[in-house]
Amino acid sequence: MRRHWQKQPLLVRQAVPGVQAPLGRAALFALAGSEDVESRLVVRERESWRLRRGPLPRRALPPVSRPGWTLLVQGLDLHVPAARELLSMFRFVPEARLDDLMLSWASDRGGVGPHVDSYDVFLLQVQGRRRWRIGPAGDGALQPDQPLKILARFAPTQEWLLERGDMLYLPPGWAHDGVAEGECLTASIGFRAPARDELAREVLGRLLERSDEDPPQRYRDPSQGATATPGRIPEALQRFAAAAVVRAVRERHALQAALGEALSEPKPQVWFGSSDTATIAHGLRLDPRSRMMYDDAHVFVNGESWRAAGRDATLMRRLADRRVLTAAEIARASDAARELLMQWTEDGWLQPLGVDDD
Repeated sequence: MRRHWQKQPLLVRQAVPGVQAPLGRAALFALAGSEDVESRLVVRERESWRLRRGPLPRRALPPVSRPGWTLLVQGLDLHVPAARELLSMFRFVPEARLDDLMLSWASDRGGVGPHVDSYDVFLLQVQGRRRWRIGPAGDGALQPDQPLKILARFAPTQEWLLERGDMLYLPPGWAHDGVAEGECLTASIGFRAPARDELAREVLGRLLERSDEDPPQRYRDPSQGATATPGRIPEALQRFAAAAVVRAVRERHALQAALGEALSEPKPQVWFGSSDTATIAHGLRLDPRSRMMYDDAHVFVNGESWRAAGRDATLMRRLADRRVLTAAEIARASDAARELLMQWTEDGWLQPLGVDDD
């Protein structure tokens, strides 16, 4: 993290020795056919490319023996326990940045072309071999009339052949091109990097939803005289608007709460099943789809926030960091905290541990 994170690429030979693919080819192909899974098919046809988005039934996929095609399945950690375990190895990066695990299967010579990502990524080879070439992004010009953002000019400066267990880290902005040598599976662990404007819109929207001004203060202009320039916006109204924006963001805790809610919001395709028979007697673990974070004053779960302090805050932070609470830890919580944990369990955000898990 000190030497390479967001600075320069890093190749780690045998980063995960003996790593096992989260699931096999047949299971991955079947998953790509589900409407609940984000998937893409990329086929290279000489100098052109073809892209099809899922769901992708098996009949939509080319024969395995055909060279030059790739299947990408996004958010595998939401569906496959082994993928979640693999993703958990990368929790040395804050949860607010961790995005998901994508698995790409490629036939011989398959790839998605030279491109640039705007986020950090770890490329872990979990089966077969893939040759990676990387270099500066150059002028960033793209090939015209292609369904993918493929660089028009790619001048690689480094090249490696990755085998099972090898891993390549790439910071944002590095051009790269990975081509399978034989059938291969590559796990891509990606990290969220929200754009400033995008984050501002999300946070400001939540701040306005939280506004509790009652009654609302409206603009008044008792000193406004008759005007010969009715098209001009009054300066007093401009000042009123500026003050309204400042008021919306000046409350520190409200701004922190809006940010935490935005960062912990689950992905659009995530949903939770409720339960009225849940118990917390033997301990709890976060549902793999739940996003939980905290700051100095709040706890955030799945786009919602709660103020937290003292012993209960320590308990909730432990749950966010470790994603599990034992029965003994829950027993030390206040009645209010246990009630909240029970509600989250009934909502499907937490999963009860069995007697053998405690």
